[in-house]
Amino acid sequence: MVADLSQDRPRLGRSSTAERVADILRDRISEGFFQPGQRLSEESISEALGVSRNTLREAFRLLGHERLLEHRLNRGVFVRLPSAEDVSDLYRVRRVLEGAAVRRPPSDRALALIKEALQDAERAAAEDDWQGVGTANIRFHQALVSLNESPRIDEAMRQLFAELRLVFHVMENPRAFHEPFIERNHALLELIEAGKPDEAAAYLDDYLDHAERLLIHAYEPTR
Repeated sequence: MVADLSQDRPRLGRSSTAERVADILRDRISEGFFQPGQRLSEESISEALGVSRNTLREAFRLLGHERLLEHRLNRGVFVRLPSAEDVSDLYRVRRVLEGAAVRRPPSDRALALIKEALQDAERAAAEDDWQGVGTANIRFHQALVSLNESPRIDEAMRQLFAELRLVFHVMENPRAFHEPFIERNHALLELIEAGKPDEAAAYLDDYLDHAERLLIHAYEPTR
């Protein structure tokens, strides 16, 4: 699996930096490529990306600050499993930033990205690819956030959604979790396109409350 990272080499350009490596690994976490608890091999990843171990270690350090990775003494670097408390905090941030986004008039570009993510979710569902549905759902919400027209918010949400993707792995039945939100995403889009920002914001609040409850419930046996 790690060898697949070799296709990401062109993203590094001529001046490979820890920040670019961190970007690649963060994106791969958002796509569900790495699992919580998975040990990351310095040798395999540095070879796949064609970067030095020092550069990779710096990227690991950056992602550790973002709560995506953790260093275990004498054991190595592992993908972190967020806690139930992390889930609640992630959803607090989502309510603020996504709630503000759906109250703004949508641009044509943002609407196109939202619709593209919905189509990808439907396609993945038809193929019984629920990891793909989860990835498309994250892209749907990233497109929603882009309605704020703030590069800083977009960057913050990229980090948040990578952490959230790790949370999704606690769900024993990914289909039961992800499938209903495809229809809810359609309903939310309809409200946005209809120019009903207050209704869209209220609908989103209920949507996020429901998702948070499902995820917190999945943590209960281990809390």
